Amino acid sequence: MSNTSSLSKTTIALHWAVAVVIIGMLAVGSYMVDLPKGPDKGELIGIHKSIGFIVLILASLRVLWRLKEGQITPIPGSPNWQEKAAKGAHHLLLLATILMPVSGIMMSVGGGRGLDVFGVSLIAGGEKTEWMQAVGHETHEILAFILIAVIVLHVAGAVKHHLVDKDMTLKRMLGK
Repeated sequence: MSNTSSLSKTTIALHWAVAVVIIGMLAVGSYMVDLPKGPDKGELIGIHKSIGFIVLILASLRVLWRLKEGQITPIPGSPNWQEKAAKGAHHLLLLATILMPVSGIMMSVGGGRGLDVFGVSLIAGGEKTEWMQAVGHETHEILAFILIAVIVLHVAGAVKHHLVDKDMTLKRMLGK
């Protein structure tokens, strides 16, 4: 379990790797939705799927690492409601970063397209499975909005801890 003054390098690295990639993927996904169908959009979708698979691996490693290392200990002095809200947000972020790529895979496989990661076929295309594509699409879309909202709250909480509370919350996630 992490103590209040420091986090492991692995915890910090996985946090920032997932954070940067998932924010980038949300931005690209938002941009991609409005593109007209064509080769440029198709190429961007292929890259999006490939990086999404990497997110699944990173997020899975992060969850496994959290299970191994245990919960991050809150900074002493935080009100109980803040600790509960932070814990809930962290759990939601961990779950959503797993479910987002899983729903993308469901959308692709359900659409009969399979799963290619940077040109390597991991799941061959096949018959369409309408319900799987629909559930994957709806879940992917809803999770995007949830992730954006929870990330904004997460960042706002970190900034509040740093600027208002002047505690070690943000500093320890920066490795200080």
